[in-house]
Amino acid sequence: MKSSRLEAFSDGVLAIIITIMVLELHGPEGPHLQNLWDKAGLSLFTYLLSFVYVGIYWSNHHHLFQVVPHVDGLVLWANLHLLFWLSLYPFTTSWMDEERLARTPTIIFGVNLIGAAIAYWLLVGTIRRLPTSGHFDEVFGADWKGRLSIVFYAVGIGLCFIKPWLGVLPYVAVALMWLIPDRRVERWLQQRDEMPVV
Repeated sequence: MKSSRLEAFSDGVLAIIITIMVLELHGPEGPHLQNLWDKAGLSLFTYLLSFVYVGIYWSNHHHLFQVVPHVDGLVLWANLHLLFWLSLYPFTTSWMDEERLARTPTIIFGVNLIGAAIAYWLLVGTIRRLPTSGHFDEVFGADWKGRLSIVFYAVGIGLCFIKPWLGVLPYVAVALMWLIPDRRVERWLQQRDEMPVV
């Protein structure tokens, strides 16, 4: 099966996830900037954090399937597993926000982040075993950022037991780490397009 269909479905799900998250935001109860901060300051922060995470997964997912043109049933299920964890972002984000970064919701948000990271790692693993993925390691290499992310999430969860807001710091650090774009896929696609047709 061509990966374009899987990618289109995933794009639709991610667009819905972002829409649900923004609907959780509530307007301020007054005309002043202070009203916005008092009512929605934390909500805007948690929304931005989750929005960035969805954007990171969307970008990496897109790169992944630019390199792999065909998928099988196992890849489809691994992709659904990833979408399951990502679809929980609106719920865990909303709970963390409504409870003002209380310990349990902030830990559950971290568990959600770990779940999505592991699901993405499993998706990559199912793609690596495909017969058409011979150039996959050449393009992506070792996934050190993925492994480091899981460690940071675990540290964040641990810090939540001390002070929940401390646990958010590693979550933000991982998001910042992934904002640095990976140019390897673009370089590989450009080289592939420049190769003479035999």
